[in-house]
Amino acid sequence: MMNFRQQLQSGKPLLGTMVTLPTAATAEILADLGFDWLFLDAEHSALSYGDIQGILQAVGDRVACVVRLAAAEEMPVKKVLDLGAAGIIAPQVNSVEHARDIVRYARYSPEGSRGVGLGRAHGYGMRFAKYMETANDSVAVLVQAEHIDTVNCIESIVQIDGLDGIMLGPYDLSASMGKMGQINDPEVTGAIDRIHQACQSAGIAIGYFGVSAEAVRPYQQKGYNLILAGVDTLHLGGAAKQMLNELQSAQEDQQ
Repeated sequence: MMNFRQQLQSGKPLLGTMVTLPTAATAEILADLGFDWLFLDAEHSALSYGDIQGILQAVGDRVACVVRLAAAEEMPVKKVLDLGAAGIIAPQVNSVEHARDIVRYARYSPEGSRGVGLGRAHGYGMRFAKYMETANDSVAVLVQAEHIDTVNCIESIVQIDGLDGIMLGPYDLSASMGKMGQINDPEVTGAIDRIHQACQSAGIAIGYFGVSAEAVRPYQQKGYNLILAGVDTLHLGGAAKQMLNELQSAQEDQQ
């Protein structure tokens, strides 16, 4: 069975959803629904390292959990990977040098400079040798393209050895171009297309997030292979609101 990184490299379409609630049960429920991966958001949510560990323990091997880091720095990379995440997504990586650093932080020597510790990923020391032998080949490393500076050097970023994919951040990208929220503006879509073309040329994965299946469908049709749709809070709120509307409608019909 292929691990998450191997699936990325195969070009297989992978469908995921976002986890932001600091409750392991939420992720556990989503893990049983058939998603290919879960996106744990440590950047814009309340998820702590303890929450991430609890989620990883609850989900186990049922589905790959990839963590968007709180910051694209060395310490968050080490801590998240030592907890046993299948991969990382580094936000606001706006230069070739920064992208190269993220890959280096995530790979053990001689491919990188990841610090050696005894964490959950290593079986708390019980599976240390096996993890050290396989980690460089199994851990997925992605960076977000969410600034025009990234677009301007994307052809070089995608050529970095050990980088497995690019996750688009269309709203921040549009803001960096002075077009906040105008993700359908021709200049913004042109920048997005440039990123897509660079990923295709380099043979690495490209991902896109949307709040609904409808929002991501155009990118599925374009061949994006890492699709992220919906958020746990919206799943909960939307389903509850739909049920409430049905109850209220039935009640009105009886009056």
